[in-house]
Amino acid sequence: MGIFDKVFKSERDIAKDELKKISWHQLTTIEQLEEIEKESADHAVAILKHSTRCGISRMVLKQFETDYKDEYENVKLYFLDLLNHRDVSNEIATRFAVHHESPQLIILRDGKVVHHASHQDIDAKTLANY
Repeated sequence: MGIFDKVFKSERDIAKDELKKISWHQLTTIEQLEEIEKESADHAVAILKHSTRCGISRMVLKQFETDYKDEYENVKLYFLDLLNHRDVSNEIATRFAVHHESPQLIILRDGKVVHHASHQDIDAKTLANY
């Protein structure tokens, strides 16, 4: 991304540009967390928490999308833009008893956290286990 993109694009536009390869489901409200918990009874659900201002977060997202394979599609993926939805991130930390980090991947099954990782420990290949 060039300097002009940083100057003339909003953080929301930057986040949209960063989400290209995977069919992410946007996580934007606390109410969605109840739906996600229910969904996790049928299949694993993953939440990726991302900061559009963080170079490490951007690098991790790009690597995650590079390593992602269609065979992982049995795990439904949610994307949380931390800068625009910090309240949702705070609720995730409280509800699932996982300390907030950014970037962060949280995988739920049966309403419980079965895996979480942050920074360079985030790996799309982990989805194969669920």
